[in-house]
Amino acid sequence: MNGAVNAIEAAGLTKRFGEKTVVDNVSLEVRQGEIVGFLGPNGSGKTTTIRMLTGLLTPDSGTGSCLGFDIVREADQIKRNIGYMTQRFSFYEDLSIRENLEFVARLYDLKPMKKYVDATLARLGLGSRQKQLAGQLSGGWKQRLALAACIMHEPRLLMLDEPTAGVDPQARREFWDQIHQLADEGLTVLVSTHYMDEAERCHRIVYISYGKVVARGTVDEVIAESGLTTWVIRGVANGALADELRRQTGVEQVAQFGTTLHVVGSDAAALRAAVDRYAGRPGLEIAPGETSLEDVFIRLMSQHGEVR
Repeated sequence: MNGAVNAIEAAGLTKRFGEKTVVDNVSLEVRQGEIVGFLGPNGSGKTTTIRMLTGLLTPDSGTGSCLGFDIVREADQIKRNIGYMTQRFSFYEDLSIRENLEFVARLYDLKPMKKYVDATLARLGLGSRQKQLAGQLSGGWKQRLALAACIMHEPRLLMLDEPTAGVDPQARREFWDQIHQLADEGLTVLVSTHYMDEAERCHRIVYISYGKVVARGTVDEVIAESGLTTWVIRGVANGALADELRRQTGVEQVAQFGTTLHVVGSDAAALRAAVDRYAGRPGLEIAPGETSLEDVFIRLMSQHGEVR
């Protein structure tokens, strides 16, 4: 994707509500055909940033464009050329899947309407359920309907705001398979998510905290730049040992997975000295581990005062 044209460009985006700065000098680039994950805790400014990029909110300062259209002066053009999937299911629950898609087709003046609706039903595997009322659908099928409505008018850019919240793992996996297929066809995707496995499926990730971008890059780049080291303690590891480790110099995080502990720190020598104290304990096996994206995000949250 090197040298590709940017589908999204933003510089210095800032948005305030009263005295609170929700988005603070955010800059962002997304190349055509790229899937970029937009991550951060609730209230970090993800949705506000996305709404500015879609032309739904006007920034207080900064500049930006989507698909070459200015986010302030050409907001109507942006809205017609992107697909935007909000956090909440926003379709008529007393209409069927087909009726909801027909409604969307009329909004975009898609003709012949039947051709667009039929093609979208087939593409998203909704044909056998097209007469089912939207209100009777499970979370996964509602999500599929929402995605169908987003892509029916053949946009070049998708903005997805936590699209898989409350959806079961199988539906989430199927959703991401569809997203990658769309990206392979040239569609650009900016998606906000809380799920680490979803972040790892993105080409690049951007992490936002209190309205500021604090990390960006590929998953490998973000992990490498964190400077974290991880050790794994296996055996009869338990909560008491985890608490004991947390009190050791050099230990910044301890996460328990069954009888295994992941011990993380930014000072490699101090962390090694801390875990070496337990090398002689019966039943314990200590070995180097791989730092995860979750480890990095926990540290970023801690650095920026977001650990709850």
